[in-house]
Amino acid sequence: MRPGERADLAVLVVDDDFMVASIHAELVGDVDGFRVAGTAVNGQQALDMVADLKPDLLLLDVHLPDMNGIDVLRRLRQRGDDVDAIVVTAERDADFVKAALRGGAAQYLIKPFDLDELRTRIVRYARGRLGTGKADQQAVDAAFSVTPDSRGAAVPVAPPPPKGLSNESLDLVRAALSGGDELSATTCAEATGMARPTVRRYLEYLVECREARVRLKYGGGRPERLYQSMD
Repeated sequence: MRPGERADLAVLVVDDDFMVASIHAELVGDVDGFRVAGTAVNGQQALDMVADLKPDLLLLDVHLPDMNGIDVLRRLRQRGDDVDAIVVTAERDADFVKAALRGGAAQYLIKPFDLDELRTRIVRYARGRLGTGKADQQAVDAAFSVTPDSRGAAVPVAPPPPKGLSNESLDLVRAALSGGDELSATTCAEATGMARPTVRRYLEYLVECREARVRLKYGGGRPERLYQSMD
């Protein structure tokens, strides 16, 4: 690399479906500030490639033929690998989401999803690095890159959560809303195991980012705020 050039963030794509892995790898390669370090088709190969390639980020499917993605994360943490992960899965169970986040997942994306959403999450990950003590030049460049969609238009990226809110807890709230039903802050708090006032802040943030909508349900007392995913 010549002086003055920046190093892109390296991404390892882990998915046993060759077609899906190819699509995800192509998308990652199109996002300015990122490059594909490689692809792995099972958990053991992912562990070996992380050791060899030292990627910054895993795009990690959960359902792998030899072990699930959560086990991959746990083994990486046990041996001290400093690599982040965006977990992609069709699994919607709240306990499963919590296990992924406890295992060190930076974000949790539920299938099926729009590829523009995956692109947004990747760029959001780079922005998140700026607030976690990992603010190097490659993170800055990736975070502030203009990311075009398939028509060449800029894809709007939501701002990072306000001070006091974390991406990990935000993904828990997103997962709770992903079923499509309207949820009150109380119901969402029960699903995520978080305090109601805290959940309310996350829900209002998602409304502000246009990831969720809110309506008032009128009854005998104060109107109840009900939240629903925009997906």
